Amino acid sequence: MDLSTARNRISQVDRKLVELLNERARLSLNVGAAKRQTLKEQGEDGEPEVYVPGQEKRVFEKVRGLNQGPLSGESVCAIYREIMSASISLQSEVSVGYLGPPGTFSHQAATKRFGDSLAYMSYAKIEDVITAVAKEEVTYGLVPIENSTFGVVVQTLDSFVQQPTVKIRAEVFMPVTQSLLSRYQLSAIRKVYSHPQAFGQSRQWLDQHLPNAARVEVSSTAKAAELAAAENYAAAISSEVCASLYHLDVVAKDITTASDNTTRFFVLGQSSDNPTGDDKTLLMFTVDHREPGALCSALDVFAKHKINQTAINSRPSRQRQWHYMFFVEIIGHELDDNVAKALKEIKAYCLDLVVLGSYPHQYY
Repeated sequence: MDLSTARNRISQVDRKLVELLNERARLSLNVGAAKRQTLKEQGEDGEPEVYVPGQEKRVFEKVRGLNQGPLSGESVCAIYREIMSASISLQSEVSVGYLGPPGTFSHQAATKRFGDSLAYMSYAKIEDVITAVAKEEVTYGLVPIENSTFGVVVQTLDSFVQQPTVKIRAEVFMPVTQSLLSRYQLSAIRKVYSHPQAFGQSRQWLDQHLPNAARVEVSSTAKAAELAAAENYAAAISSEVCASLYHLDVVAKDITTASDNTTRFFVLGQSSDNPTGDDKTLLMFTVDHREPGALCSALDVFAKHKINQTAINSRPSRQRQWHYMFFVEIIGHELDDNVAKALKEIKAYCLDLVVLGSYPHQYY
């Protein structure tokens, strides 16, 4: 096939693609109308959920299975991410809150999950994002929950204690590569700004290459880049995306301790999605610490009902000294029969029990 013929064929395919994309968009609007009609018939007010992670997961799995190349499965899913983002924006005005400023890994994870067609709102602190969701100032929020190198993000757990009404709708995994950004050469750097998680992920590199530089913790890696750009002899541990956003040089690339460094995020909303058959649930509860074995008795309920636990964390309850809230992630949805039975039984051992949400298990 010669060049002219190939280009003509591409033009023909493009015409068909545009027609099909708009046909899909019209069908998406029909889906939104059907959802509203269902709510009306049920006597419920408000807008239907436009972001349905279970359906999204099924779409991605389907298009991966249909793909015969030469495009990779990741490329096809990236294209469909934007198609679905545009469809969501047609159905409703959707806003997504994230830990800012622009360029943070939270911002990148949010656009990875929701695409470029929605409105994004930047917040200075994780608790501000969760509060905005609780007050319905934004439709959804995205917050980091844990890092594979440095562990749980305590600010998120503490915010759940203060705002227990928000619900987890989905989880997002994002590979995280930290870099050292500055306007100066390595030998001239006297101060390094970053988020506590980023410092933890890069501690070994800093100990070896900048052992005498002051380390200043700030609210986000993007805020660190912003400060480093305005200060002499300062640097930031941040993403390469922030280098271009804040006009900094990449002094050192990939300074994280682990090559597979990954952060997991939660998408928050007013409700959780329906069961998919492959879900997780995060619980928050406290027990009577005066009762010997109270926590053990509570956890034994999961074993009795053959429910696997994937994570256990604790944070001060702020109710009184040395009193803790426990966060337990389990396999299953709160509406699954065995999980529902376990949640009913575990109340006998818990002073408080909150289901923070059930969400599809993500593999991509």
